[in-house]
Amino acid sequence: MKAIIYRETGDAGVLQLVERDLPEPGPGQVRVRVAVSGVNPTDWKTRSGATNPQSVPEVVPHLDGAGVIDAVGEGVDRGRVGERVWLFMATQGGSTGTAAEYALLDAAQAVALPEKAGFDVGASLGVPALTAHRALTVAEDGPRRLGPGALEGKVVLAAGGAGAVGHAVIQLARWAGATVITTISGPEKARLASAAGAHHVINYRKGDPAAQIRELAPDGVDIIAEVALGANLALDLAVLRTRGVIATYANDGGKPVSLDVRQNMTLNTRFQFLVLYTVGDEALRAGAEDVAAAVAGGALPVGEEHGLPLVRFPLERTADAHRAVEGGAVGKVLVDVSP
Repeated sequence: MKAIIYRETGDAGVLQLVERDLPEPGPGQVRVRVAVSGVNPTDWKTRSGATNPQSVPEVVPHLDGAGVIDAVGEGVDRGRVGERVWLFMATQGGSTGTAAEYALLDAAQAVALPEKAGFDVGASLGVPALTAHRALTVAEDGPRRLGPGALEGKVVLAAGGAGAVGHAVIQLARWAGATVITTISGPEKARLASAAGAHHVINYRKGDPAAQIRELAPDGVDIIAEVALGANLALDLAVLRTRGVIATYANDGGKPVSLDVRQNMTLNTRFQFLVLYTVGDEALRAGAEDVAAAVAGGALPVGEEHGLPLVRFPLERTADAHRAVEGGAVGKVLVDVSP
């Protein structure tokens, strides 16, 4: 099979296209013929050595993807052979990611993909959708699982609604019945956030965004899914309701975070920091089940018309795909692996 590998961390130039033997699934595993591989910021950060130190001699990157199960190991229902699936956390605990024609994963990491959902949708779930699910299920008085009506009456603020996680937050929150506000930096991103389904889109670079959000949510925002905590903290605290939650999954821009303790005590602010690598199996399992239900219910579509443009590369140009994500490409970067 063809596979992308790296043997040492560094810039995108460390990625190589090689031929490898077809792997055989072990107990509890499935082998998936990968159709599309999804690229996330965590993939290039791991490849660069900035996060997740390399623990094996050779790494096949990428956590997310979609394809068809073509073989199963001992203990896995053989009826799953031929099943269309989306994949998540493929490199967790090992070195076999989805940037290859075949990937081995634990059976639970390969989730059935409805026939009406294409492989592009499947490869775009994983990290963004599971991160969004976690952000939406950590409020003190909120649900631990998502479904239609689970967030009825709640107001969700998705920071950076034109990003992959922001798109998933908007889609999942709407599917669960929330009122969704998002912040963006310009008209093109506003168009994408509206296409994703946000009820209200606020340009944080114009006027008084806190006043605009407070006008829409006089009692404050229940859940904030935050991508740039240092840059946005003042705005977040200005619009958060008492006992609301700020769930932060990144700190884009790297601005240091400084907390006013008395202000947060008065608000009874809940801060939830999250990363999928350490979120735990229970949260991953619940997220995968709810995301699968959302896709079956028509949520989380991708493409320009749905607010998440697709940027595509063939397998042999995976290095360019990494450079695109690292450079801040708007939308979802995908690698086409197998026809």
